Amino acid sequence: MSAFALDAAQKAFAAEVRVLGAERLRPLAESGVDGSVNRPLLEAMGELGLLARLFPGVSSGNPTRQAAATELCILREALATQCTEAETALALQGLGSYPVLQSARDEQVRKWLPEVAAGRAVAAFALTEPDAGSDAAALSLAAEPDGDGWRLTGEKMWISNAPEADFYTVFARTTTNAGARGVSAFVVPADRQGLSGEHLELLSPHPIGTLRFDGVPVHRDELLGEENRGFAVAMRTLDLFRPSVGAFAVGMAQAALEAAVEHTGQRVAFGGPLVQQQTVAHTLAEMATRTEAARLLVYSAASAYDAGEKNLAGRAAMAKLFATEAAQYVVDAAVQLHGARALRRGHLLEHLYRDVRAPRIYEGASEIQRTIIARELAAGRVGAPATTD
Repeated sequence: MSAFALDAAQKAFAAEVRVLGAERLRPLAESGVDGSVNRPLLEAMGELGLLARLFPGVSSGNPTRQAAATELCILREALATQCTEAETALALQGLGSYPVLQSARDEQVRKWLPEVAAGRAVAAFALTEPDAGSDAAALSLAAEPDGDGWRLTGEKMWISNAPEADFYTVFARTTTNAGARGVSAFVVPADRQGLSGEHLELLSPHPIGTLRFDGVPVHRDELLGEENRGFAVAMRTLDLFRPSVGAFAVGMAQAALEAAVEHTGQRVAFGGPLVQQQTVAHTLAEMATRTEAARLLVYSAASAYDAGEKNLAGRAAMAKLFATEAAQYVVDAAVQLHGARALRRGHLLEHLYRDVRAPRIYEGASEIQRTIIARELAAGRVGAPATTD
């Protein structure tokens, strides 16, 4: 099993990303339109080289077809401490594009990945449906044979970057009554005839919406991987991104913790700084401990992924589960320590309080993560020595 610690170069990179997030990206995020894709923000992340870090080798025209989980987690945590909008924009570019990187034909990789890395093309991961959220194997979007390709008919819901993305990684049913074994994955350009969608409003403004497929044509060269093996494409993507959702949560928890430490050290009440109150000091200690424990779980899972260890589903689920639940606690505790001022619109903690809730639901709710962990435990794949065989 991998042990993990950031080396000096990784720590320096994280510090650099925090500075870029605060000085270059936050102003662009604040000038964006709530709930819409912020293209100037994406273009800036492309110019700064942050998006290219998701796709090793793409800039040189020789992609490795393998993202680095640790690099992704460093990026997401560091950005989340400074600008959650930039963090989310980067993560969605990765989530929508990684299936193309890992499974598309070379021409599709060359078509889309350099544009995504430059911030010129917006990607989206279209898996969830109105009646197939956590039970992804039950999706019903139909892919019916049509010449040398298929036509897609049905609906997707809760799709980040929809309907503004430039292309979608779409999961559709190519074989009926076959569960996960009858799902295929496609890369679908947004301007394809028959494809439409609309925006949805959320508690925390976010570019998200529905997609409708009315006989949308897709071609053979837009199939990702093998026919009826699309569920594996989705799961490989989620195994990579679930720990990094934990990194996003850790970044929000760290920002909340830092704000709480600063506030309680300066706020005078009952004859001294709040931090001198034992209940406050103990709360801060609990916040710090949960944040660090979450960080270690996240980076342990990420380093195991990068080392090629097998049976990672349980570890990825543990990282996402613990980190997102810990972040919810830490942000809530920070709000409590700040009092009413943290509830004012525009306060950092008001912003974090709205943003921290969704990660416990998307990419597999906490209950689903517990189910995965229990399944892996019963199979002897959690807590057993890891292998790369």
